[in-house]
Amino acid sequence: MKKINILAMALGLFAASCGDAPKATEENEMTHDEMHDHDGHDHDHDAMTEKAADAEPAAIPEGARVFFANLEGGQKVTSPFIVQFGIEGMEVEPAGDLNEGKGHHHVIINGTAIDRGTMVPADSLNIHYGKGQTETELDLPEGEHTLTMQFADGYHQSYGEQMSATINVIVE
Repeated sequence: MKKINILAMALGLFAASCGDAPKATEENEMTHDEMHDHDGHDHDHDAMTEKAADAEPAAIPEGARVFFANLEGGQKVTSPFIVQFGIEGMEVEPAGDLNEGKGHHHVIINGTAIDRGTMVPADSLNIHYGKGQTETELDLPEGEHTLTMQFADGYHQSYGEQMSATINVIVE
């Protein structure tokens, strides 16, 4: 497990040294280890992965969706900028427990929706908001970027494309 964390940190540092890594505020961004310590309890990632392997993907209520509440596709922004997470038909709660109709947000920088039932990676381009945050501040380099909001269950398993939204923003 430690090797994975070291590799993820090394990749994140490499991306940061290239100037391509996004930055989120300390208040909102969670490291790989912190995403499992949202409520004062130390959640063992391996145990959570085992639980996820044994769990059936939770049903998605009809009409449930996520959306960017304050951004539109093609919008020009200046870094840093606020991203507000919108959701309908499900509830936001911190990670750690598997509760039907509930989950938490992730932002994927320059990537697409994650297949349903797949655990969302935790690195500099797959940012977890496992404390139940509903907004963040991103700091991206100039240029066009794809932002994908991905909703996942309490074990960080993606609800799939139905519970994702993707837009492009232009950072000036």
